[in-house]
This record gives sequence, structure tokens and C-alpha cells, in this order.
Amino acid sequence: MKKEVFQQKIENWFQKQGWTAFQFQKDTWEAYLSGKNGLLNAPTGSGKTYALWIPILTELVEAAEKPKENKGLKAVWITPLRALSLEIKQSIERLVNDLDLPFSVGIRTGDTPQNERAKQKRNMPDFLITTPESLQLLLASKNYPKTFKNCKAIVVDEWHELLGTKRGVQMELALSRLKNCTDNLKIWGISATIGNLNQALEVLLGNAASNKKQTALIKANLKKKIIVESVIPKEMEKFPWRGHLGIHLLEQIIPIIKNSKTTLIFTNTRSQCEIWFQKILEQYPEFAGELAMHHGSINKETRIWVEQAIRNESLKAVVCTSSLDLGVDFAPVETIIQIGGPKGVARFLQRAGRSGHQPGKTSKIYFLPTHAIELIEASALQKAVEQEAVEDRLPYLNSYDVLVQYLITLAVSDGFYPNEIFPEIQSTFCFQAITEEQWNWALNFIVYGGQSLQNYAEYKKVEIEEDGKFKVNHRGIAMRHRLQIGTIVSDAVLTVKYISGGFLGSIEEWFISKLKPGDVFTFAGRNLELVRIKSMQVLVRKSKQKTAKVPSWMGGRLSLSSQMSELLRAELYAAHQPNKSKELQALAPIFERQELESIIPTDKEFLIETFSTREGNHHVFYPFEGRFVHEALASLLAYRISLLQPISFSIAFNDYGFELLSDQKVDMQQVLDNNLFSSAYLMEDLQKSLNATEMGRRKFRDIAVIAGLVFTGYPNKSVQNKHLQSSSQLIFDVFKDFDADNLLYQQAFVETFEHSLEQGRLQLAIERIQKQNIIWKDCQYPTPFSFPIITDRLREKLSSEKLKDRIQRMIKKLQS
Repeated sequence: MKKEVFQQKIENWFQKQGWTAFQFQKDTWEAYLSGKNGLLNAPTGSGKTYALWIPILTELVEAAEKPKENKGLKAVWITPLRALSLEIKQSIERLVNDLDLPFSVGIRTGDTPQNERAKQKRNMPDFLITTPESLQLLLASKNYPKTFKNCKAIVVDEWHELLGTKRGVQMELALSRLKNCTDNLKIWGISATIGNLNQALEVLLGNAASNKKQTALIKANLKKKIIVESVIPKEMEKFPWRGHLGIHLLEQIIPIIKNSKTTLIFTNTRSQCEIWFQKILEQYPEFAGELAMHHGSINKETRIWVEQAIRNESLKAVVCTSSLDLGVDFAPVETIIQIGGPKGVARFLQRAGRSGHQPGKTSKIYFLPTHAIELIEASALQKAVEQEAVEDRLPYLNSYDVLVQYLITLAVSDGFYPNEIFPEIQSTFCFQAITEEQWNWALNFIVYGGQSLQNYAEYKKVEIEEDGKFKVNHRGIAMRHRLQIGTIVSDAVLTVKYISGGFLGSIEEWFISKLKPGDVFTFAGRNLELVRIKSMQVLVRKSKQKTAKVPSWMGGRLSLSSQMSELLRAELYAAHQPNKSKELQALAPIFERQELESIIPTDKEFLIETFSTREGNHHVFYPFEGRFVHEALASLLAYRISLLQPISFSIAFNDYGFELLSDQKVDMQQVLDNNLFSSAYLMEDLQKSLNATEMGRRKFRDIAVIAGLVFTGYPNKSVQNKHLQSSSQLIFDVFKDFDADNLLYQQAFVETFEHSLEQGRLQLAIERIQKQNIIWKDCQYPTPFSFPIITDRLREKLSSEKLKDRIQRMIKKLQS
């Protein structure tokens, strides 16, 4: 079929759907068909998928008339979420079937049955939808170059989700290999919300991005209309706290749910998701059967059922987490409710785009604050939406654990020659500065286990054959490596099952290990009694008990992005302006009370508050920089103050500020006079204040798993988390004592400071504070700004009932 004829068929097909091609789609078709690689940036729900499937098909239709020359895999579509693969498959199948094209479409993810994978091995589909991990598994199979020989396109969907993660590094390495396995391979990324687009293109394409004539960065000029509506409490609390997770506003969102066909209620954590689901059904039982829950720990069948029910409009509302953030096309969703600050502009826009998820439609999102001060975030988000102020995603550099895993992957399949692979590695963004010495270290490590492990046979994974090829010849090593491919390292998870049979989902070991038989916890919308833990399974029975412990997941600790922090500070400083947003106007009672005891800082001021209660002496600082920066800054200041007077602190922090609590009063003027916020000796003081060795040791566990130094176990026989931890700690201590130049050991410290503590942001925050006028207020009572921080600390000590009573007594005393 001639291209012109096919393009006319496409045009007719678009008209039948009632669509008109956008300019960005036409630009992408043209760039692709002229042989370019590139990155497409367009909002959620604007037709990005067809912007690339159509030119891929257009190029292939002529070749399809000569089937003998072009058998097997022709295009690979990478998705970061397995949940999206079915949606993408349906999109391409719809096009292929309607146009009667001779192409097959397949999915290969962790959910693909073994018999289907075996079938694919014998005969690959024309188009394969897969994940970064499954792509690596294909690279770990024999004769993989033959599999990819006729592949013409690789599309990396939701590239912004992979960029700035080790999964992104995994993709960079895979792409560097595949470019050399096939002729004329085109690589394209698709991204919705991202700030550093040019850098995103560089990371995707590696050094190929420098060829400007052969690359394209296409931005959709579509201004999606997003309406942000804040749910403002009818009665404004003067002393806000977040213990109730916004539940006190439940009655105000019920009319919103009732007036919409389908509503997605986004929460930031799985535990919050569980609580909201329970509370809605408790207070409004009429929603039974029309309300569902969706998060990553619920079993696959239930998640798929919920996704399908949204499309069918058979559900009124779904309480969910980021598991429904991405890509899946939910055209009927009318309304989005965001519970609590989303912590980032990109995440907020992504979620808003779930409603009106079609070109030209308006998206509407309601923001429900979990405590009153979050209304400042709501006001800041309104401006962010207007300005399209989206965060950058910062890519990883020199991730040696991912490199080690990748080299063993190549050695497991057909083996590799270092002089062929090294230039490919250097062509990636992540390893653009790798030296010969570092490369030789990586080779030495996979063959001998490095300097300190060379006497242990289990770390000698790769053999050097006579012709210089690096190869894994041991079947057991190859099998264990394939089982452990990937960079997503989380705490060990246990499956939750009824004792009578029936699988409910999975839960992290660290939470369940705190419970004893007979304890009741909430999971998957039910109150469950723990019967026993057996063979990595949590056996439970239903419980009629009203109160229950709510699981919390380690991944739920979100922090404000730097972009969001900046917007938040700007909005807070606007509290002094006459023309305030309705959110800031609603906060008038809180601002009045704050100014009664203290001040609302301006952009030229940095506020410190001190006061005493029966708990001790409180010293509260307000950088408004997000909890990760505050955790590091609190430890740093506690250390510096202790150098001036012997004193110990307990630390509490949230996204707005942090508290140092001690039994002694700090002479604040003295410590300020001694240059408390100096940026000199920052790294040295930070390392001493945080016990960097201990933090590095914790970070090393993930690095050890990715690099294959510790084995996480066989399916259904996972190694217990505590055993993984102790094994990795043992290796960490060996490196510390005998091999301090080990690149994996050094990487643990780099990642601790650059990623966990956001050292760069900390440095900038301190430099900003140095330029501000420091205002120290010695207050008689806790202030509205300090109240959420001090009540957060109490949560660690008290049950939710006792905490609520205690806080109500505190508020009563403060208001009297």
C-alpha cells in the first residue's frame, strides 16, 4: 500500500471517530517519517498515543507487502506501569483492526503468563508493549539481537516518570545496546508534565541528541483549561492539625460526588486511601456497591475490575493513590478531588488531567486541605496552573549498581566483548563521564567480586573466555540474575489471604511485623484480624471490631518539590497583600492569631519561634522547603547548637518547618550570633550531625540488591527483609574496612546526600536564609504555624483517640 493511500485511510479513520488531527500530531508524523528521533511533550488526554502509532504504521505498511523480508518484532512500546499496557494494546488494535492491517500486538510484563511468553519466544508479535524490566529480561535471553533485528521503533511512554529514577538509567543502557542491534532504529519518548524538556531529550537519546538535524522536540501548543476549586472549611480552625486527614470535610465533598457521574478521590498514601474509603461507607452506607478503592497493594484482578468499572460508569467514585495517576484513558471521569497537598505541580496537573481526559475538554479538580494551612498550597497551585510552572526531573549520574546489573544481563545472554560495549556505555547520559579506570573496576567486579570479595566464589559471576568474551556459564547464577532484574527495591511484601482462602493483596513486612495474632488492621476496605504469618503469607479473618490499625507504606513519605516550595513561599508572603486569593482570605482567623503571638514572615524575613510547654522548650524554624530538607537542616542546626552548649534535642518536621525540642532553653541570640546558618563546613557538619555512615549503610541495601550482591529469593520464597538488611550491612562493613574505594560503597554516600537529603536544595536554602533578616519571636504559647508540627510529633507517641483528645485539650487551653 502506498504511503499516500494509507495516509488518506488514516484521515478518513480520524473523521469517523469525530476527531481532527492536532498540529503536534501532524508535526510528530512528519518528524518521524523524515527519519528523526525525538521527544513529544503534550498534556494528558490529548492523543499522544496516536501521534506515534500512526507514523510507525505508515512506515511499515509498504514493507508489510514483502512479509518474507520483515518478520517478527517491528516496534516496542515501553510503559512504566503494567496497568497501562492493556489500554495501549487496545488503542493500537482498534486502529489495526479498523484499517484491516496484517499486524499482531502483544504484551510482555510481569503479569504475562509463562505459556504466553514461551509462545512469544517462538514467534514475536509485530508490536510489543512491555516495561523497562521486561525489556531487560529480553536482553538476558539467548540470541536477543535476532529478536530485535527488524525492530524499527522504540517508544518510551511517560518518560517523565522514568527520568530521575534508576529505571530511567536502565532504559538508557537498554537503548544504547538496541541501537547497535538494528539498522535505522528510531527512538521516541512521550512526556506529559516536565520542566527540563531539553535535558529529558538528551537523557533519552544519549550522545545522539547532539545531532540536531536528526532530533526533534515537539511541544503541543494546547492550553488545557483546568479549574481548581478549593473546599474551604465552613468553620476555620485557628490551630490546624492534620491528624484527621481531612475527614472533618467529608460532608462537604459528598454533594460533589453525588453531582458527578464518576469521581476519582486522590490521596497521597495508601493508608489515607484506606481510611477515606472506610469513612465514606461508614457515614454514607448508600454508596455501597458504587464506591471502590484502587492502590498498588490491592490484587491485580480487583484493580483491573475497578479500571473497567470506571470506563463503564458503573462506579460513582473511586478512592485511589498515584496508581491511577498515569495514562489510562478514563473518558467518563467528570470530577477529581485531591485530598491534601499533592507536594508537586506536575503530580497535581497529572491528576487534574484525569477528568475531561479528552482533547479540548475542561478538567476540574477540587482541593481538600487536610489542615487549614494547606489552603496556602491550594492558592499556590492555582498560580502554578496559570503559569504552567512544572518541576524538572533530575537524571541520575554514575549509577554503578545499575551498570553492574546490566553487564551481568549481557553476560547471561550471549556474552559481550568489553571493547564493543564500552563506547555504548559512554554514549549514555548517565555514564558520559565514565573513565577507563571506573570501567575496568566494573569489569573486575563482575568477574572477581572486586578487591575485598575475590576469595568468595558466589561473587565471581562472569567468566572470561579464551577469545576475551565475558560470559555467565553457570545456570544457577543466570537463573538468580533473571529473577532479580530491575531497580525497584522495596521492603519485603507479604501476601494477605483469608484463612478460609481468597487473596486480598500485599502488605509491607515492616508494618505487619509490629502486629501480634489477634490484632485488627484495616486493609482493602475491610477490618481484618491477624491469625498468623506463615510462609510469607499473612493469614487473616474478617473482624467486626470498629477500631483497627491502619497500614502505612514506606513509600508514602512525599516531600514538597523545590518548585512547589518556591510557589508556597511566594503565596505565604502574599498574605500581606491587599488583593488576596479566596483561600488566603479564608485563612484570616489563623493569620490574625499568628500575628497576635508572632509574625507572618515576608520574603525578606526568616522566622524562628520559641515557647515552652509541659513537654519542654520548643524551638521552631520555618524554611518552607519540604520535609527532606527540613530533616537534614534540623539535624544540622541541632549539631551546631550542641557545639555551643551541651544539649540534646528531639526533632519533628513537616513540609513547612521543623522543631527542636529540648529540656533546656537555647540562648537563641547567642547561637544566631555564632553564624548558625553558615554555609561553610556544610558537608562536614552534615555528615557529623546525621551519622552519615548509618544512612549510607541503609542506602547500600538497595544498591546491593540492584548490583546482585544479595539475593532477594525465589518466587513465593522471598528472603526476609531483616536477612537482606543484615547481609547487605555485612558487605557494607567489609567495603568500609577493606575496600573504601569501592564504587558501590561510595555510591551509597552520594545517593544519601544528593537524593535522600537533597543536599543541593539544602545548600540553596541556607544561602537564601543567610540573605534574609532573621526574626526570633519568644512566644508565650504555641502559634497556629507551629501547631501542625508539634501535633505531628505527638502522633508517634499516642493512639489516634488519645491524640484527638489531647489536641482538643490543647486547643481549648490556647483559645481560653
